[in-house]
Amino acid sequence: MSEAQAGAKSKKSVALSGIAAGTTALCTVGRSGNDLHYRGYDILEIADRCEFEEIAHLLVHEKLPTRAELTAYKRKLQGLRGLPAPVKTTLEQIPASAHPMDVLRTGCSALGTVLPEKDDHKVAGARDIADRLMACFGSMLLYWHHYSRDKRRIEVETDDDSIGGHFLTLLHGKPAKPLWVKSMHTSLNLYAEHEFNASTFAARVVAGTGSDMYSAVTGAIGTLKGPKHGGANEVGFEVMNRYETPTAAERDIVERIRNKEVVIGFGHPVYTIADPRNKIIKEVARQLSQDAGEMEMFEIAERIEEVMMREKKMFANLDWFSAVSYHRMGVPTAMFTPIFVIARTSGWSAHVIEQRIDNKIIRPTAVYTGPEPRGFVPIQERK
Repeated sequence: MSEAQAGAKSKKSVALSGIAAGTTALCTVGRSGNDLHYRGYDILEIADRCEFEEIAHLLVHEKLPTRAELTAYKRKLQGLRGLPAPVKTTLEQIPASAHPMDVLRTGCSALGTVLPEKDDHKVAGARDIADRLMACFGSMLLYWHHYSRDKRRIEVETDDDSIGGHFLTLLHGKPAKPLWVKSMHTSLNLYAEHEFNASTFAARVVAGTGSDMYSAVTGAIGTLKGPKHGGANEVGFEVMNRYETPTAAERDIVERIRNKEVVIGFGHPVYTIADPRNKIIKEVARQLSQDAGEMEMFEIAERIEEVMMREKKMFANLDWFSAVSYHRMGVPTAMFTPIFVIARTSGWSAHVIEQRIDNKIIRPTAVYTGPEPRGFVPIQERK
């Protein structure tokens, strides 16, 4: 056999040969330039009409819950908020100077060590882990937050019936007003899933090696921490805080555009017309600002949005007004992206489960295989 013939031989098959990391029935993004669907449901129909637990159930458990199923699901999640003693001990060793994203990455890994996934990686077990992570990520973050600052070991199990309400209660030490809880539902819904972004793809790659759910989510958190993927709402908040008035903001942003500076929070690699999530979170930010009687930051953010469209034809994405929303609910800036983690754990977990089911099926990459978009059925009309 000649050297040329030898070189043309097919490569030897290895353990990961044929494993597809990029096909999903979970979500479609930007098919018409400005659309987003979760399992066929239009984000514009579900984001501000569903509680986050409904969307988590849709993604992880594959269907919108009935009223009875939603009640049972919330009860299950409430029972998963506690933290094992070894995890609390681990969190207590993390200094106050740590970034909250590192806290969640470490907490997820620690929980996976204390309560490991079974080797059989069955779907039911994976869904239980997904539910536990969504339920207790807020507990992890805020247990560390209070302990690292004043050595106070807070009780992480609250009476709140929602993940967003639980987070706000632990943060502020008292139940949040209904508007804040509803705003958290909408925000979490908007961040829950977004097809083949970097962190989701990282989770699927980890899952494709046969690794466990905790490792996949830990990898996704690490990927989201990177400034080229997460953190845009934190940077957006810093941008808005440069200015005291909308006029000052406009003048400076125009100058920065002329100097070819990048303004974080605008444009999107998938959407070509607009980010459909923006108008929803913008209205949330407006309502929270009106409720607080403080419109300055919202008006500055809105003026910058107008300038970016006028000067660069660039639209605001979800992160831009999310920064205003979280600030108005008293969330520390460094926790903006960790809230993203709590929401996206539903999507990441659903992708891991899907990847495991499909990992021996060779399909074209990035092909949507789910249902066509359909009308949303409000919870009142579900049996």
